[in-house]
Amino acid sequence: MILFAKISKLSVALVAGLSLWAQAAEAPKHVDIKQLSKKVDDVVVPLPNEVFGALNKLGGVNWREYVRNDKGSNFTERPRIALLLGAVIADGFIAVQAEDAPTVKEIGARVLALAKGIGVGGSITPHAKAITDAADKRNWVAVRSELDRTQNSVQQAMNEVHDEKLSQLVSLGGWLRGTEVLTAVVNKRYSEEGAELLHQPDLLVYFENKLQSMPEYNLRLLLDIHAALLEVKPLIDTGDAQISPAAVKKINEITTRLGDAITKKS
Repeated sequence: MILFAKISKLSVALVAGLSLWAQAAEAPKHVDIKQLSKKVDDVVVPLPNEVFGALNKLGGVNWREYVRNDKGSNFTERPRIALLLGAVIADGFIAVQAEDAPTVKEIGARVLALAKGIGVGGSITPHAKAITDAADKRNWVAVRSELDRTQNSVQQAMNEVHDEKLSQLVSLGGWLRGTEVLTAVVNKRYSEEGAELLHQPDLLVYFENKLQSMPEYNLRLLLDIHAALLEVKPLIDTGDAQISPAAVKKINEITTRLGDAITKKS
């Protein structure tokens, strides 16, 4: 679901790429996350379209089961809005996988509202309209492309006003939501190949370091996320050993808890 440029400029979990699910091929005997990733700034960055495509090949996935209709509460704190924006854009890609046009259109409107909440709505308006038009036509390639452009526009606008840290929170929100869905799929039908898609220790360290560099954001949620990443790290960083079914389930529990905290007022 994602192509990548500079990691500080593009969301880790939100930019559309070439999807394997659109190709006819046999299920792989072994899934190598590095083949579904791009290395940026010495960090292995997963390409969610490719990851979700690999899951489909390992055994068909009913993506409608993972579409989330709750788009989150209205917040005033910009860091919380950024996290939620990332999660909602990730939901957009999941809705595209499910070919759920009404939800895609709702997400387009929600993304625009959240972008306005952090001062970058002007650059999103044309994309929101294009997403709606493409969803009406069930043109999923075009929807995915517009979500890609939306993410690029959000990132570029934030960087232009020197809000790189908020940009990183958008990335984090998207990665958490993507990981929540990935673990839910693998937990339901475990395979070693599917679990291997979670093997992203360098990316986890990247987010840990970025959160530590944000002391000005005195937000309990960010502290909770940082603590949760430390909890997830040994479950993901297994070296040559397989990530176990119990670890997949635990990661899903943690990311689901964080997802609820991101979308709901406490």
